[in-house]
Amino acid sequence: MNAAKIFLSNFRNFGELDLELDAAINIFLGRNAQGKTNILEAIHFASLGSSRAAKDSELVRWGETSAVVRIDFVKAGISHRLAIEVAAEKRRRILLDGISTRLRNLIGRLATVMFSPEDLFMFKGAPAVRRRFLDAVISQASPVYFADLTAYNRIVEQRNNLLKKIREGLSAPNNLELWNEQLAETAAKIVTKRLEAVEKLNAVAAAVQQKISTQTENLSICYDVRGLQDLSRPQNFDAEWYSQNLQARNFADVQRGSTSLGPHLDDLQFFLNGRELRQYGSQGQIRTTTLALKLSELQFLKAAAGEYPILLLDDVMSELDAARREQLLTFLLREKIQTLITATEKTYFPEQPAGKVFHVEGGRIV
Repeated sequence: MNAAKIFLSNFRNFGELDLELDAAINIFLGRNAQGKTNILEAIHFASLGSSRAAKDSELVRWGETSAVVRIDFVKAGISHRLAIEVAAEKRRRILLDGISTRLRNLIGRLATVMFSPEDLFMFKGAPAVRRRFLDAVISQASPVYFADLTAYNRIVEQRNNLLKKIREGLSAPNNLELWNEQLAETAAKIVTKRLEAVEKLNAVAAAVQQKISTQTENLSICYDVRGLQDLSRPQNFDAEWYSQNLQARNFADVQRGSTSLGPHLDDLQFFLNGRELRQYGSQGQIRTTTLALKLSELQFLKAAAGEYPILLLDDVMSELDAARREQLLTFLLREKIQTLITATEKTYFPEQPAGKVFHVEGGRIV
């Protein structure tokens, strides 16, 4: 997959950007706060419909009423155009090849992998951060998964509302049966997909970790089902297992007013040489594991689509030592992965990088 052109209008600090991407490696150099990251964010936003902004209006340039992100890209040899318009007072508008579409039809069309310094905090952050990572990976590979996840989140919200009503005496406890059944069926689908994905990610990430660490670090990624400390681990997390255990927790869930079992509470655990990375990992080990995880994400999406996604590296070179930078660039060139890289220093790259260099200043390419 390759992006051929990026067009931005009033997005973040860009008034207008019309950029051709005719190289595999695209390097965006400039001082901090000039707009380098905004270019990567725009592509990532077009890919997943989400950004680091709390609301769409924050994406609109100061003083303007709306912003447009348009990406021309090639997937499986076919050219496409994806455009998203956001505004402070209106719902976003998504167009794929000129036809209006919804978010659920957007996911997976323009596949991307984003690697930024913020990812280094994923391992020690809240479980929700790791769930979002896993869900984004699988959703780009499987639109069905994204649909199931969306449905599951609605079911949990409605079940929680019912739990509160039962606690307040406004509804009967037997009304939970229908929601338990729906939640169990959808939860089983989601966890089955997550377990399959973790197994595949683990295989690649473990091999990369071994190579980068010169055979000294054994990485293991485990899927942690919340609540198993008081439940036996089944061979399969099927609908029947969820149904039985939800039923057993009905009373406690009513008392707390929330659903205490399901994939909305699960987590990922990372172990290096048998020790949990979150508690015992050094900063260097976390950097290596992050790189290994992102490269495994690339391979996972390639296996699903038959071609690599677009790789977005935001100020990552400063987080890697010279040897890791060289290994990464060599891999990207060998695999011909279209990559957009932001950096503040040209010294992070060879004297004559096999790619194209753009200089960014004040929301403009100069």
